[in-house]
Amino acid sequence: MIHPTAIVDASARLADDVEIGPYSIIGPDVEIGAGTRVGPHVVIKGPTRIGRGNRIFQFATLGEDCQDKKYAGEPTTLVIGDNNVIRESCTFHRGTIQDNGETRVGSNNLFMVNVHVAHDCVVGDNCILANDTNLAGHVHLGDWAILGGATQVHQFCKIGAHSMCGAGTVVLKDIPAYVMALGYPAEPHGINSEGLRRRGFSADDINGLRNAYKVLYRQGMTVQEATERLQEMLADCAPVQLLLDSVASATRGIIR
Repeated sequence: MIHPTAIVDASARLADDVEIGPYSIIGPDVEIGAGTRVGPHVVIKGPTRIGRGNRIFQFATLGEDCQDKKYAGEPTTLVIGDNNVIRESCTFHRGTIQDNGETRVGSNNLFMVNVHVAHDCVVGDNCILANDTNLAGHVHLGDWAILGGATQVHQFCKIGAHSMCGAGTVVLKDIPAYVMALGYPAEPHGINSEGLRRRGFSADDINGLRNAYKVLYRQGMTVQEATERLQEMLADCAPVQLLLDSVASATRGIIR
């Protein structure tokens, strides 16, 4: 399962059925779980932990030192979950000790060609990042988020679960859960209702979230005033809690 031209460090821990393609390099302190397939010309540097069933395409680089000028060679980690598809030329960097020392990627994500995940990012599950999307350091991406091609996300931004960014969006502030965003800088453009419908949200909950969006963005309230009104809506629409949580956790302010 390991091509004869591949270089695998003796200390790397690979499950028995892991595939390593031609000319790939697997460094020390790398762990790769069962069923993962690594294509040709891939470089994986440790400490890196990769789960089960991932597919990693040619020219990807995972676990390299980060590009933060404060980084001074400290032992930091990249952790990748299960069943991710990481397409050609993606780059995922390890964390820094200024944060938690770890870059973390969840499971069932699709990273299209030339996506960059910088140091200390946290990516949830079931996300899609289209070609040429870049996450700067310390970015948090919630479950089921979709970032259109060439989306650029500023450091420390948080993008909420079930949100969606159009192609070419530049994210300079946090995007609350469920919200669709577009532009430079990103501006809100309603609720990701089609995505919610596909994921099994009821019509009543989608309508409730539309009303919550209007409270947050269309009625001229401050964020504090809108938050108080959203609290009152929870009894009729439980998914509003995720919207509230994402607004409450914002550290850069939310797009408005």
